[in-house]
Amino acid sequence: MPDNAPNALRPARARTVLLASPRSFCAGVERAIEVVEAALAAAPAGRAVYVRKQIVHNSYVVTRLQERGAVFVDDLEEVPEGATVVFSAHGVSPAVWDQASARDLDVIDATCPLVSKVHAEAQRFAARGDTVVLIGHAGHEEVEGTLGHAPQSTVLIQDAAEAAALQVADPARVSYLTQTTLAVDETAQVIAALRARFPMLREPASDDICYATTNRQRAVQALLAEADLLLVVGSANSSNSVRLVELAHRHGTPAYLVDSARDIDARWLEDTGTVAVTAGASAPPVLVDQLIAAIAAYGPLNVIERTVATETIQFALPRKVRTP
Repeated sequence: MPDNAPNALRPARARTVLLASPRSFCAGVERAIEVVEAALAAAPAGRAVYVRKQIVHNSYVVTRLQERGAVFVDDLEEVPEGATVVFSAHGVSPAVWDQASARDLDVIDATCPLVSKVHAEAQRFAARGDTVVLIGHAGHEEVEGTLGHAPQSTVLIQDAAEAAALQVADPARVSYLTQTTLAVDETAQVIAALRARFPMLREPASDDICYATTNRQRAVQALLAEADLLLVVGSANSSNSVRLVELAHRHGTPAYLVDSARDIDARWLEDTGTVAVTAGASAPPVLVDQLIAAIAAYGPLNVIERTVATETIQFALPRKVRTP
């Protein structure tokens, strides 16, 4: 229970929690975590399993895997030659693969298949002679990986203003891709600006923003009209989690990102009757349960789950870690 729980508020009041569904783990995150767990289980005694960057952007997940023996590194230079290393769900550039090969590393690739789809599109669009416009956030690991798949042909833009000002060699040969974890509504505005700038703009066969990102945004949007407050469980470096907070702000609803129940501020709940709760695609369900329990410490609570979509997608594990 938070240090500033019940006594920090005026007399307890009944509240309603509107629980967004879908929420928490997506198929790509579940797969990536299972990859590390399987690699740890299969590793010979005394042989470490290294993970380049955070396997998914969630501090709870990373800590739990560290406790089981995973060693997280920022650069492959930190990995001993010949050791086992897992590439994170966000994907990497071909240059990182080359670096791993040069160090004779045993690579297990946990890249989300939906990110791999974007990589393949980047290569295909560049091969046909297009300028490939990647819509995304500079510095994000997924974006860095995608840029590396067609570096001479790809340009990164982050908003509609950059789209409107973009200069390319041949305006008739332009295609676009997107980071998988963007805000759906904001990305639509960027694409519209690109179309206005380049009428012959070509697009991917299907949306690059992944199903999980889209569903979690739809689930939150369905609750905002009734909610006095939105709490999003997720780490600060989780792009899809941050987008949920921003979505609420664009609709005029106060919203906060919390890594865990310990981050709740009692002042947020004063005069709040209805709290919407969700979790980003990299946040485990247990953290949502803990958050709801913490809110219940402030007074009687009625929890209502609202479902906008049912997710059944699953991804097979890489061959290296599949059990016979």
